[in-house]
Amino acid sequence: MLARLAAPAIRERLTSYPAVALIGARQCGKTTLARSLGGAYYDLEQDSERLRLDLDWHRLVTGPDLVVLDEAQAWPVIFARLRGAIDQDRARMGRFLLLGSVSPSLMTHVSESLAGRLSIVELTPFLWPEVAAEMSLDDLWAYGGYPDGSALAPRRYPRWQLDYLTLLAQRDLPAWGLPARPQTTARLLRMLAALHGQPWNASQLGQSLGLSYHTVDSYVDYLAGAFLVRRLPPYAGNIGKRLVKRPKLYWRDTGLLHALLNVADRDALLAQPWVGASWEGFVVEQAIDVLSSHGRTFDAFYFRTSDQRELDLVLDLAGELWAIEVKLTASPGPDDFERLDRAADLIGASRRLLVCQTRHPTGDDRRAVVDLAGLLARLQPPRG
Repeated sequence: MLARLAAPAIRERLTSYPAVALIGARQCGKTTLARSLGGAYYDLEQDSERLRLDLDWHRLVTGPDLVVLDEAQAWPVIFARLRGAIDQDRARMGRFLLLGSVSPSLMTHVSESLAGRLSIVELTPFLWPEVAAEMSLDDLWAYGGYPDGSALAPRRYPRWQLDYLTLLAQRDLPAWGLPARPQTTARLLRMLAALHGQPWNASQLGQSLGLSYHTVDSYVDYLAGAFLVRRLPPYAGNIGKRLVKRPKLYWRDTGLLHALLNVADRDALLAQPWVGASWEGFVVEQAIDVLSSHGRTFDAFYFRTSDQRELDLVLDLAGELWAIEVKLTASPGPDDFERLDRAADLIGASRRLLVCQTRHPTGDDRRAVVDLAGLLARLQPPRG
Protein backbone atom coordinates (compact mmCIF):
# COMPACT_ATOMS: atom_id res chain seq x y z
CA MET A 1 0.00 0.00 0.00
CA LEU A 2 1.29 3.46 -0.89
CA ALA A 3 1.72 5.88 2.00
CA ARG A 4 -1.01 8.52 2.08
CA LEU A 5 -0.30 12.09 3.17
CA ALA A 6 -3.48 12.16 5.27
CA ALA A 7 -2.48 9.16 7.42
CA PRO A 8 -0.44 11.13 10.02
CA ALA A 9 -3.28 13.66 10.37
CA ILE A 10 -5.77 10.85 11.04
CA ARG A 11 -3.53 9.27 13.66
CA GLU A 12 -2.93 12.63 15.35
CA ARG A 13 -6.66 13.45 15.44
CA LEU A 14 -7.45 10.05 16.92
CA THR A 15 -5.26 10.98 19.90
CA SER A 16 -7.23 14.20 20.42
CA TYR A 17 -10.86 13.33 19.59
CA PRO A 18 -13.22 10.47 20.46
CA ALA A 19 -14.14 10.16 16.77
CA VAL A 20 -12.69 11.14 13.41
CA ALA A 21 -14.55 11.34 10.08
CA LEU A 22 -12.54 10.47 6.97
CA ILE A 23 -14.43 11.90 4.01
CA GLY A 24 -13.72 11.82 0.30
CA ALA A 25 -14.90 10.64 -3.10
CA ARG A 26 -15.94 7.07 -3.70
CA GLN A 27 -13.03 4.81 -4.66
CA CYS A 28 -10.32 7.27 -3.55
CA GLY A 29 -8.83 4.80 -1.03
CA LYS A 30 -10.63 5.54 2.25
CA THR A 31 -11.35 1.91 3.10
CA THR A 32 -7.81 0.75 2.33
CA LEU A 33 -6.32 3.50 4.48
CA ALA A 34 -8.78 2.94 7.34
CA ARG A 35 -8.14 -0.80 7.42
CA SER A 36 -4.40 -0.18 7.59
CA LEU A 37 -5.01 1.51 10.95
CA GLY A 38 -6.42 -1.70 12.45
CA GLY A 39 -9.54 -2.10 14.57
CA ALA A 40 -12.96 -3.58 13.84
CA TYR A 41 -14.38 -2.76 10.39
CA TYR A 42 -18.08 -2.52 9.40
CA ASP A 43 -19.55 -1.56 6.00
CA LEU A 44 -22.85 0.12 6.87
CA GLU A 45 -24.17 -0.05 3.31
CA GLN A 46 -24.62 -3.80 3.89
CA ASP A 47 -27.62 -5.07 5.92
CA SER A 48 -25.59 -7.98 7.25
CA GLU A 49 -22.90 -5.61 8.50
CA ARG A 50 -25.48 -3.45 10.27
CA LEU A 51 -26.81 -6.53 12.05
CA ARG A 52 -23.28 -7.60 13.01
CA LEU A 53 -22.56 -4.12 14.39
CA ASP A 54 -25.82 -4.12 16.34
CA LEU A 55 -24.99 -7.44 17.97
CA ASP A 56 -21.37 -6.45 18.66
CA TRP A 57 -22.16 -2.94 19.92
CA HIS A 58 -21.83 -3.43 23.68
CA ARG A 59 -18.53 -5.30 23.30
CA LEU A 60 -17.18 -2.65 20.94
CA VAL A 61 -18.02 0.42 23.04
CA THR A 62 -16.56 -1.14 26.17
CA GLY A 63 -13.52 -2.63 24.45
CA PRO A 64 -10.17 -1.06 23.53
CA ASP A 65 -10.28 -1.39 19.73
CA LEU A 66 -10.85 1.32 17.16
CA VAL A 67 -14.24 0.91 15.45
CA VAL A 68 -14.25 1.73 11.72
CA LEU A 69 -17.69 2.54 10.25
CA ASP A 70 -17.65 2.71 6.44
CA GLU A 71 -20.32 4.78 4.59
CA ALA A 72 -21.70 5.87 7.95
CA GLN A 73 -24.35 8.14 6.39
CA ALA A 74 -26.06 5.02 4.96
CA TRP A 75 -27.35 4.11 8.45
CA PRO A 76 -28.41 7.36 10.18
CA VAL A 77 -29.43 5.66 13.45
CA ILE A 78 -25.77 5.04 14.21
CA PHE A 79 -25.12 8.71 14.97
CA ALA A 80 -27.32 8.83 18.07
CA ARG A 81 -25.68 5.64 19.31
CA LEU A 82 -22.25 7.13 18.72
CA ARG A 83 -23.16 10.26 20.66
CA GLY A 84 -24.39 8.19 23.58
CA ALA A 85 -21.30 6.00 23.65
CA ILE A 86 -18.95 8.99 23.46
CA ASP A 87 -20.77 10.97 26.14
CA GLN A 88 -20.56 8.06 28.56
CA ASP A 89 -16.76 8.36 28.51
CA ARG A 90 -15.77 11.77 27.08
CA ALA A 91 -12.15 11.46 28.24
CA ARG A 92 -11.48 8.43 26.02
CA MET A 93 -10.02 9.31 22.62
CA GLY A 94 -9.60 7.45 19.34
CA ARG A 95 -12.67 5.24 19.59
CA PHE A 96 -14.43 5.64 16.23
CA LEU A 97 -13.36 6.27 12.64
CA LEU A 98 -16.25 7.15 10.31
CA LEU A 99 -15.87 6.97 6.53
CA GLY A 100 -18.16 8.86 4.16
CA SER A 101 -18.38 9.46 0.41
CA VAL A 102 -20.88 12.29 0.30
CA SER A 103 -20.20 15.34 2.37
CA PRO A 104 -23.68 16.97 2.76
CA SER A 105 -25.45 13.87 4.07
CA LEU A 106 -22.67 12.90 6.44
CA MET A 107 -22.10 16.44 7.66
CA THR A 108 -25.80 16.91 8.46
CA HIS A 109 -25.72 13.94 10.82
CA VAL A 110 -22.37 15.01 12.26
CA SER A 111 -23.55 18.54 13.00
CA GLU A 112 -26.74 17.29 14.62
CA SER A 113 -25.25 14.49 16.73
CA LEU A 114 -21.46 14.74 16.99
CA ALA A 115 -20.59 18.43 17.12
CA GLY A 116 -17.59 18.91 19.38
CA ARG A 117 -16.96 15.18 19.53
CA LEU A 118 -15.44 14.60 16.10
CA SER A 119 -12.71 15.93 13.80
CA ILE A 120 -12.84 15.80 10.00
CA VAL A 121 -10.06 14.73 7.61
CA GLU A 122 -10.48 14.65 3.83
CA LEU A 123 -8.84 12.01 1.64
CA THR A 124 -8.39 12.72 -2.06
CA PRO A 125 -7.41 10.55 -5.02
CA PHE A 126 -3.65 10.09 -5.21
CA LEU A 127 -1.52 13.23 -4.99
CA TRP A 128 1.84 13.69 -6.70
CA PRO A 129 3.98 13.25 -3.54
CA GLU A 130 2.22 9.92 -2.90
CA VAL A 131 2.89 8.37 -6.32
CA ALA A 132 5.99 10.15 -7.61
CA ALA A 133 8.07 6.97 -7.23
CA GLU A 134 5.49 4.84 -9.05
CA MET A 135 4.40 6.84 -12.09
CA SER A 136 5.14 9.93 -14.16
CA LEU A 137 3.65 13.35 -13.53
CA ASP A 138 2.25 13.34 -17.06
CA ASP A 139 0.34 10.11 -16.36
CA LEU A 140 -1.12 11.46 -13.12
CA TRP A 141 -2.23 14.63 -14.92
CA ALA A 142 -3.63 12.84 -17.96
CA TYR A 143 -5.34 9.88 -16.27
CA GLY A 144 -6.16 11.18 -12.80
CA GLY A 145 -5.50 9.92 -9.31
CA TYR A 146 -8.17 7.29 -8.55
CA PRO A 147 -6.31 4.15 -7.42
CA ASP A 148 -8.41 1.65 -9.39
CA GLY A 149 -9.14 3.96 -12.28
CA SER A 150 -5.84 5.05 -13.67
CA ALA A 151 -3.22 6.27 -11.27
CA LEU A 152 -1.66 2.81 -11.10
CA ALA A 153 -3.69 1.18 -13.90
CA PRO A 154 -3.66 3.55 -16.90
CA ARG A 155 -4.97 0.87 -19.25
CA ARG A 156 -8.37 1.17 -17.57
CA TYR A 157 -8.68 4.78 -18.70
CA PRO A 158 -11.17 6.09 -19.89
CA ARG A 159 -13.59 3.19 -19.42
CA TRP A 160 -13.23 3.17 -15.64
CA GLN A 161 -13.86 6.92 -15.36
CA LEU A 162 -16.94 6.84 -17.58
CA ASP A 163 -18.38 3.84 -15.71
CA TYR A 164 -17.66 5.57 -12.41
CA LEU A 165 -19.57 8.70 -13.42
CA THR A 166 -22.44 6.65 -14.87
CA LEU A 167 -22.90 4.76 -11.61
CA LEU A 168 -22.78 8.00 -9.62
CA ALA A 169 -25.45 9.55 -11.87
CA GLN A 170 -27.71 6.49 -11.88
CA ARG A 171 -27.37 5.21 -8.33
CA ASP A 172 -25.31 7.13 -5.79
CA LEU A 173 -26.27 10.75 -6.41
CA PRO A 174 -30.05 10.00 -6.44
CA ALA A 175 -29.61 7.93 -3.26
CA TRP A 176 -27.81 10.89 -1.65
CA GLY A 177 -30.72 13.22 -2.50
CA LEU A 178 -29.97 14.72 -5.95
CA PRO A 179 -33.44 15.14 -7.55
CA ALA A 180 -32.22 15.25 -11.18
CA ARG A 181 -32.88 12.38 -13.57
CA PRO A 182 -29.73 10.40 -14.43
CA GLN A 183 -29.89 11.63 -18.04
CA THR A 184 -29.94 15.24 -16.83
CA THR A 185 -27.05 14.58 -14.47
CA ALA A 186 -24.98 12.98 -17.26
CA ARG A 187 -25.62 15.96 -19.52
CA LEU A 188 -24.74 18.35 -16.70
CA LEU A 189 -21.45 16.54 -16.10
CA ARG A 190 -20.44 16.88 -19.75
CA MET A 191 -21.33 20.56 -19.79
CA LEU A 192 -19.37 21.20 -16.59
CA ALA A 193 -16.35 19.54 -18.19
CA ALA A 194 -16.50 22.13 -20.97
CA LEU A 195 -16.56 24.89 -18.33
CA HIS A 196 -13.50 23.69 -16.40
CA GLY A 197 -11.35 26.62 -15.27
CA GLN A 198 -13.96 29.26 -16.10
CA PRO A 199 -15.93 31.61 -13.83
CA TRP A 200 -19.14 29.94 -12.71
CA ASN A 201 -22.31 31.12 -14.49
CA ALA A 202 -25.36 29.19 -13.31
CA SER A 203 -27.77 31.25 -15.41
CA GLN A 204 -26.00 30.47 -18.67
CA LEU A 205 -25.78 26.77 -17.88
CA GLY A 206 -29.39 26.71 -16.73
CA GLN A 207 -30.56 28.09 -20.07
CA SER A 208 -28.77 25.29 -21.90
CA LEU A 209 -30.38 22.68 -19.64
CA GLY A 210 -33.82 24.31 -19.49
CA LEU A 211 -33.49 24.78 -15.73
CA SER A 212 -33.46 27.79 -13.41
CA TYR A 213 -30.14 29.01 -12.09
CA HIS A 214 -31.33 28.11 -8.55
CA THR A 215 -31.84 24.50 -9.66
CA VAL A 216 -28.48 24.33 -11.42
CA ASP A 217 -26.75 25.77 -8.35
CA SER A 218 -28.40 23.16 -6.13
CA TYR A 219 -27.37 20.33 -8.48
CA VAL A 220 -23.77 21.49 -8.53
CA ASP A 221 -23.86 21.67 -4.72
CA TYR A 222 -24.42 17.91 -4.77
CA LEU A 223 -21.56 17.38 -7.20
CA ALA A 224 -19.26 19.47 -5.01
CA GLY A 225 -20.42 17.51 -1.98
CA ALA A 226 -19.56 14.29 -3.80
CA PHE A 227 -16.02 15.68 -4.33
CA LEU A 228 -16.35 15.84 -8.12
CA VAL A 229 -16.02 19.60 -8.67
CA ARG A 230 -14.71 22.59 -6.75
CA ARG A 231 -15.91 26.18 -6.90
CA LEU A 232 -12.88 28.28 -6.01
CA PRO A 233 -14.04 31.62 -4.57
CA PRO A 234 -12.64 34.96 -5.78
CA TYR A 235 -10.28 36.98 -3.63
CA ALA A 236 -12.16 40.02 -2.40
CA GLY A 237 -9.57 42.30 -0.84
CA ASN A 238 -10.06 46.06 -0.92
CA ILE A 239 -7.67 47.02 -3.71
CA GLY A 240 -9.50 49.88 -5.45
CA LYS A 241 -10.20 47.94 -8.65
CA ARG A 242 -13.23 46.17 -10.02
CA LEU A 243 -12.90 42.45 -9.39
CA VAL A 244 -14.47 39.38 -10.92
CA LYS A 245 -16.80 38.17 -8.16
CA ARG A 246 -17.96 34.78 -9.45
CA PRO A 247 -16.26 31.59 -8.27
CA LYS A 248 -14.20 29.56 -10.70
CA LEU A 249 -15.24 25.98 -11.43
CA TYR A 250 -12.72 23.14 -11.56
CA TRP A 251 -13.00 19.39 -11.87
CA ARG A 252 -11.14 17.96 -8.92
CA ASP A 253 -9.75 14.96 -10.82
CA THR A 254 -8.35 15.57 -14.29
CA GLY A 255 -8.84 11.93 -15.29
CA LEU A 256 -12.62 12.35 -14.96
CA LEU A 257 -12.39 15.66 -16.84
CA HIS A 258 -10.39 14.20 -19.71
CA ALA A 259 -12.62 11.14 -20.02
CA LEU A 260 -15.71 13.35 -20.33
CA LEU A 261 -13.97 15.40 -23.03
CA ASN A 262 -12.91 12.30 -25.02
CA VAL A 263 -9.16 12.74 -24.52
CA ALA A 264 -7.41 9.46 -25.28
CA ASP A 265 -3.90 10.11 -23.92
CA ARG A 266 -1.26 12.74 -23.20
CA ASP A 267 -0.60 13.47 -26.86
CA ALA A 268 -4.30 14.07 -27.48
CA LEU A 269 -4.44 16.24 -24.36
CA LEU A 270 -1.64 18.50 -25.56
CA ALA A 271 -3.52 19.08 -28.82
CA GLN A 272 -6.59 20.50 -27.06
CA PRO A 273 -7.17 24.28 -27.04
CA TRP A 274 -8.09 24.08 -23.34
CA VAL A 275 -4.98 22.13 -22.26
CA GLY A 276 -3.71 25.14 -20.28
CA ALA A 277 -6.90 25.21 -18.21
CA SER A 278 -6.49 21.48 -17.52
CA TRP A 279 -2.92 21.97 -16.26
CA GLU A 280 -4.00 24.97 -14.21
CA GLY A 281 -6.78 23.03 -12.49
CA PHE A 282 -4.46 20.08 -11.85
CA VAL A 283 -1.87 22.28 -10.12
CA VAL A 284 -4.50 24.20 -8.12
CA GLU A 285 -6.10 20.98 -6.89
CA GLN A 286 -2.78 19.37 -5.98
CA ALA A 287 -1.79 22.43 -3.93
CA ILE A 288 -5.09 22.68 -2.06
CA ASP A 289 -5.27 18.94 -1.41
CA VAL A 290 -1.69 18.69 -0.15
CA LEU A 291 -2.36 21.48 2.34
CA SER A 292 -5.61 19.79 3.45
CA SER A 293 -3.95 16.38 3.75
CA HIS A 294 -1.34 17.82 6.11
CA GLY A 295 -4.09 19.37 8.24
CA ARG A 296 -2.88 22.91 7.62
CA THR A 297 -5.26 25.85 8.17
CA PHE A 298 -5.60 28.04 5.08
CA ASP A 299 -7.98 29.81 2.72
CA ALA A 300 -7.76 29.46 -1.07
CA PHE A 301 -8.98 31.89 -3.75
CA TYR A 302 -8.31 33.03 -7.28
CA PHE A 303 -7.88 36.68 -8.23
CA ARG A 304 -8.93 38.55 -11.35
CA THR A 305 -9.58 42.22 -12.03
CA SER A 306 -11.82 43.64 -14.74
CA ASP A 307 -8.70 44.65 -16.70
CA GLN A 308 -7.46 41.02 -16.71
CA ARG A 309 -4.79 41.08 -14.05
CA GLU A 310 -5.06 37.67 -12.46
CA LEU A 311 -3.62 35.00 -10.22
CA ASP A 312 -4.64 31.38 -10.58
CA LEU A 313 -4.32 30.68 -6.86
CA VAL A 314 -4.10 32.93 -3.81
CA LEU A 315 -3.37 31.21 -0.51
CA ASP A 316 -3.87 32.85 2.85
CA LEU A 317 -1.55 30.61 4.81
CA ALA A 318 -0.64 31.36 8.41
CA GLY A 319 -1.56 35.01 7.85
CA GLU A 320 0.68 35.31 4.79
CA LEU A 321 -0.55 35.77 1.21
CA TRP A 322 0.91 33.52 -1.48
CA ALA A 323 0.39 34.56 -5.11
CA ILE A 324 0.63 31.58 -7.47
CA GLU A 325 0.40 31.69 -11.26
CA VAL A 326 0.29 28.48 -13.30
CA LYS A 327 1.64 28.30 -16.85
CA LEU A 328 1.95 25.29 -19.14
CA THR A 329 5.50 25.76 -20.37
CA ALA A 330 8.97 24.42 -19.68
CA SER A 331 10.64 27.75 -20.39
CA PRO A 332 8.82 30.73 -18.86
CA GLY A 333 9.99 34.19 -19.90
CA PRO A 334 10.56 37.43 -17.98
CA ASP A 335 7.16 38.73 -19.09
CA ASP A 336 5.43 35.85 -17.29
CA PHE A 337 6.92 36.85 -13.95
CA GLU A 338 6.31 40.53 -14.59
CA ARG A 339 2.59 39.79 -14.99
CA LEU A 340 2.66 37.76 -11.78
CA ASP A 341 4.36 40.61 -9.92
CA ARG A 342 1.85 43.20 -11.15
CA ALA A 343 -1.09 41.13 -9.90
CA ALA A 344 0.68 40.14 -6.68
CA ASP A 345 1.46 43.79 -5.93
CA LEU A 346 -2.27 44.57 -5.99
CA ILE A 347 -3.00 42.19 -3.12
CA GLY A 348 0.27 42.68 -1.24
CA ALA A 349 1.41 39.07 -1.58
CA SER A 350 4.70 38.37 0.16
CA ARG A 351 5.39 35.08 -1.65
CA ARG A 352 5.21 34.80 -5.44
CA LEU A 353 5.53 31.54 -7.35
CA LEU A 354 5.29 30.84 -11.06
CA VAL A 355 4.52 27.12 -11.44
CA CYS A 356 5.37 25.45 -14.75
CA GLN A 357 7.12 22.35 -16.05
CA THR A 358 10.60 23.83 -15.83
CA ARG A 359 13.59 21.59 -15.26
CA HIS A 360 15.60 24.49 -13.91
CA PRO A 361 13.83 26.07 -10.91
CA THR A 362 15.14 29.50 -9.96
CA GLY A 363 14.61 32.04 -7.22
CA ASP A 364 14.34 31.95 -3.45
CA ASP A 365 11.74 31.31 -0.75
CA ARG A 366 9.86 34.52 -1.57
CA ARG A 367 9.96 34.75 -5.34
CA ALA A 368 10.64 31.81 -7.63
CA VAL A 369 9.94 29.80 -10.75
CA VAL A 370 9.22 26.22 -9.65
CA ASP A 371 7.87 22.93 -10.92
CA LEU A 372 4.93 21.21 -9.23
CA ALA A 373 7.17 19.24 -6.88
CA GLY A 374 8.85 22.49 -5.82
CA LEU A 375 5.49 24.13 -5.10
CA LEU A 376 4.23 21.19 -3.05
CA ALA A 377 7.50 20.99 -1.09
CA ARG A 378 7.03 24.63 -0.05
CA LEU A 379 3.54 23.82 1.23
CA GLN A 380 4.79 21.18 3.68
CA PRO A 381 4.17 21.99 7.34
CA PRO A 382 7.11 23.82 8.94
CA ARG A 383 9.34 21.49 10.89
CA GLY A 384 8.81 21.62 14.60
